[in-house]
Amino acid sequence: MKKTLIFFLILFVIAFFIRDDVSNLFTGRVVGGVEKTSVGMIPHDFGNINVYFCPTDVCEDILADEIKNSERVDCAFFELGLAKVIDALRDVDHRVIIDNRYKGRVNMSSLHYDDRQELMHNKFCIFDDSKIFTGSMNPTKYGAYRNNNNLVIIDSRSLARNYMDEFNEMWRGEFGKGGSVYYPAVNFNGVLIGNYFCPEDDCEGKVLELLKSARKRIYFMTFSFTSDVLGEEIIRNFYYNVDIKGVFEKTQAGSEYSEYGKMKDLGMNVKKDNNKGMMHHKVFIVDDSVVFGSYNPSKSGNEKNDENILIIHDRGVAEKFVEEFEKVWNL
Repeated sequence: MKKTLIFFLILFVIAFFIRDDVSNLFTGRVVGGVEKTSVGMIPHDFGNINVYFCPTDVCEDILADEIKNSERVDCAFFELGLAKVIDALRDVDHRVIIDNRYKGRVNMSSLHYDDRQELMHNKFCIFDDSKIFTGSMNPTKYGAYRNNNNLVIIDSRSLARNYMDEFNEMWRGEFGKGGSVYYPAVNFNGVLIGNYFCPEDDCEGKVLELLKSARKRIYFMTFSFTSDVLGEEIIRNFYYNVDIKGVFEKTQAGSEYSEYGKMKDLGMNVKKDNNKGMMHHKVFIVDDSVVFGSYNPSKSGNEKNDENILIIHDRGVAEKFVEEFEKVWNL
């Protein structure tokens, strides 16, 4: 009897300290932009997260070397033009999907196009079913050497499974649709990662849930930001004294549909970028979490184009994006 009481006392103490933050992992709720399902549905992976920023880092060499060190590579690119990346792909077992706007520019043995009016806007690769690259960088000269971009490489078989499922759907010609992501949440070295694909997984909704969880800060860098839903949530947080800072790509900020004018008129701390090229990031930093990928916060990005996002709940990764944010902010 005494041992039983001690056992339940220990359970009570553990439950008190972990409370909602951990228990919500397994209740089916959506917390901080990551859909929580059940213990069995959240795989555990161990590896590295490597974060790079173009043009500060030599993104062409980083991606080309990753391809060279693989036996099989599957990539979905909106456009492709970097010579080293193309040559590296030709030297390995590969499949490549490109948007039809760039048809005929690359000659490869295994190449498919998305022939719809909507965009196949992804920028990702799967390496040997065990590692992925994603981010905002189109592998072109402007993408790697002139525009502000991010390139992230993660060792994760679970994320590779997600991206391979998405790639195979598109390879079969299933663009702009498909099944829900297999692993919406991954426990990666004790860090929670959410992974979603638009339009089937409602990327806007996932980013909205993360914004709703903000307590300290929301920093963002957006190429095209026309989502009223996300803009209004950021404004709501502004009135609740959350630290808001945002950089808009200057060529897009002048649009009547951009959230820039609305936020600027309210006196919010937002600005147009000063890069001589383009500020091509699609990034939201919310407290100690970060959203990135190919998804621009827009109606087309959420409902029509093929896109992907990752939501990483990790202070170390978030701070790397904060450093990039400050660099872009101070240009």
